[in-house]
Amino acid sequence: MKLLILLAALISSHHVSATLELDSADLSSLKTLNLEGYLSFHDTHLASRDFGDCYHSLPSAILRPKSPQDIAKTLQHVFDLGPSKLTIAARGHAHSLRGQAQAPHGIVVNMESLADPKKRRVHEGGKSPYVEVSGGELWIDVLRQTLKCGLAPRSWTDYLHLTVGGTLSNAGISGQAFRYGPQISNVYQLEVVTGKGEVVNCSAQKNADLFHAVLGGLGQFGIITKARIALEPAPEMVKWIRVLYSDFSLFTKDQELLISLEKGFDYVEGFVIINRNGILNNWRSSFFTPENPIQASRFNSNGRTLYCLEIAKNFDFNNANATDQEVESLLAQLSFIPSTLFSSELPYLDFLDRVHASEVKLRAQGLWEVPHPWLNLLIPQSTIHDFAEEIFGKLLTDSSNGPILIYPLNKEK
Repeated sequence: MKLLILLAALISSHHVSATLELDSADLSSLKTLNLEGYLSFHDTHLASRDFGDCYHSLPSAILRPKSPQDIAKTLQHVFDLGPSKLTIAARGHAHSLRGQAQAPHGIVVNMESLADPKKRRVHEGGKSPYVEVSGGELWIDVLRQTLKCGLAPRSWTDYLHLTVGGTLSNAGISGQAFRYGPQISNVYQLEVVTGKGEVVNCSAQKNADLFHAVLGGLGQFGIITKARIALEPAPEMVKWIRVLYSDFSLFTKDQELLISLEKGFDYVEGFVIINRNGILNNWRSSFFTPENPIQASRFNSNGRTLYCLEIAKNFDFNNANATDQEVESLLAQLSFIPSTLFSSELPYLDFLDRVHASEVKLRAQGLWEVPHPWLNLLIPQSTIHDFAEEIFGKLLTDSSNGPILIYPLNKEK
């Protein structure tokens, strides 16, 4: 088993602007391409930054394709130019952190231009239902479409306003990954445009090398233009729970226990709280209700480093009572601070889209479009305690600049 630690906004941010001279003949030749969509040369600033907001690079052109063939023609044209400084980068919702969705003086492919609700296809029949969507579709739109059929993808990211091709080019990790693996482990088939401009269908059985290279390949082996994603029956509701620990060993022991259970919680994450008071009051003012309001009101963190276990159990209205009993039994096996048990019940869609609510608030305060120098690390189970001892509360004495997420993954997934 491995533990996944995400450290957010802990690195000094700096802006880097790239400069690169491009052969004007290469650029002019792009205007000769016969496309269903179009190449834009005058609003390139729209593709010069990303969510990380630390690297800013102007492309020479933005491709807004209407079909995979538009992308194929453009890539084939650039390939046929031979050795060239003209680079290409696919850009979904631009949540890259270090300029990966930028192409200095090159071509940025606006993948959201491919999104078309009419082309989303949900296949409900058989033992393996799936949805087939464009690589430029947002996961939130995919979810809304599949929920109409009572189905949903099995594995998620914490934030759903990202493109399918974008997360599948990385990994797609959230609190369900311990059970189902990341999103890239839940794909049946892809349509990919290769660096030579070829449109290729691939799967674990057909063109398998390309399939496995592109999934998690950071966009270096091709551009995902279509994906066939595994579905499962969607629950109606989610019981969402948070509890606190002051002992890191107990925290990780319980996390590891929960992901080892065959019938346990459906979502397991967690985060670190350093030098913050009033955390329970913040929970009370948001989604959560304390199990024991009197005890919760007496809890004082006293500036300690605390560890929050965040867990969720899916259920339908017709089995709500049985779910409550299961949750009670599971919680009885854990070693959290009793007065810090908070819970909430909300629709499945609202739970999966929970980060968007925070985004709306942050945008209103002008705190969304700011630098996000985030870091993601995979830490082996054997060294997680040494890591925590040195980092939490020593190197880091204040986490007010961003969240520190920490949760376990099953290595075999």
